[in-house]
Amino acid sequence: MDDSGPQRWLSTVIPVGVLYLVVGITSATLAGAAASDKMQFFWRLSAFIISALVFAAHIAYDHFRLRNTTRSTAWHASVGVAFGAFALALVANIHDLGSASGYRPRMLIALVAWPLLTAVPAFIVALVVAAGLGFTRLRV
Repeated sequence: MDDSGPQRWLSTVIPVGVLYLVVGITSATLAGAAASDKMQFFWRLSAFIISALVFAAHIAYDHFRLRNTTRSTAWHASVGVAFGAFALALVANIHDLGSASGYRPRMLIALVAWPLLTAVPAFIVALVVAAGLGFTRLRV
């Protein structure tokens, strides 16, 4: 099996996106069941920190292991983030279908908005980080 080209980075993007989904759903469930505001804050903060670690690991893997360019690394990391955001938006739409107030069609906007609102900043951050990693690799 050839492990090069788009199949290699896509085989990383999909599990990373699923991991973002699992972190989001788990932290939301735990925050919803929390007895205090402090515990809600803790679970939401933990989701942010875990997601940041997943993001950093994805950049490092793509940059060092797959040896992609700065732009490719940023693109792949932002696609992983967008995939996770789309999956969360899809779950939110499904959850809204079963709500007591009924489905709100404006929830469909989340299917486009959440991936865009997360992928664009993720691309910029990953581009800066990957460029910094590339610079340090050249100096060493």
